[in-house]
Amino acid sequence: MAGRHISIEQSDTTWPDRYQKEALLLQRVLSDMPVIIHHIGSTAVPGLAAKPIIDILLEVTSLSLLDEHNDAMRQAGYTPRGEYGIAGRRYFVKGDNQRTHHLHAFEVGSPHTLRHLAFRDYLRQHSEVAQEYARVKREAAQQSGNQSGLYSQLKNDFIGHHEALALREKSRHQSG
Repeated sequence: MAGRHISIEQSDTTWPDRYQKEALLLQRVLSDMPVIIHHIGSTAVPGLAAKPIIDILLEVTSLSLLDEHNDAMRQAGYTPRGEYGIAGRRYFVKGDNQRTHHLHAFEVGSPHTLRHLAFRDYLRQHSEVAQEYARVKREAAQQSGNQSGLYSQLKNDFIGHHEALALREKSRHQSG
C-alpha cells in the first residue's frame, strides 16, 4: 500500500527560515521548560536535495515534562506519536498528508542527539558525501513506491556507514 508521496526536491533557501520560524514557535509553546532546538536532517544541509519536511531535534531535561505539553503541542499543529520505535524519544509530526515538520525530542546527553548532529555536520563538511546521499535518496524514493518504511530502509546502509564516520571524525576533533 502506498503512503504519502515521497518527493526529493532541490535544496531550497527557505528551509533555514522555515526552521527558524518553527523554533520560535516551539520556544513559545515550551517556554516554561528548558529546551535546546537544532535543525537536523537534509534540510539543514545547504545544497542537499531533500524531502521538503523540516526535521527538528529538541533536547529537553525531561521527557515526562515534555509529555505534559502534548495538548499545547497539538494546539501548535503537532501530533504526538510517543517513542515511535526509538526508546527514549518523543516524536511529533506536523501536517497529515502534507507533512511540514518532524520533531524528534531526546533528553540532554542522549547518544541519539550526538549521532544526528554529527551526521548533519559531516554532510555539511563533505559535499561529495552529501551529493552521494542525494543520489541514494532519489533512488530510494523511486524504488520505494511511496512506502516511507521501505524508503528509510533503502537509505539505512548509507546512513549507518557515514554516521559511523561522522562520529569517529567528531571524536577525533574533540580529543585533538
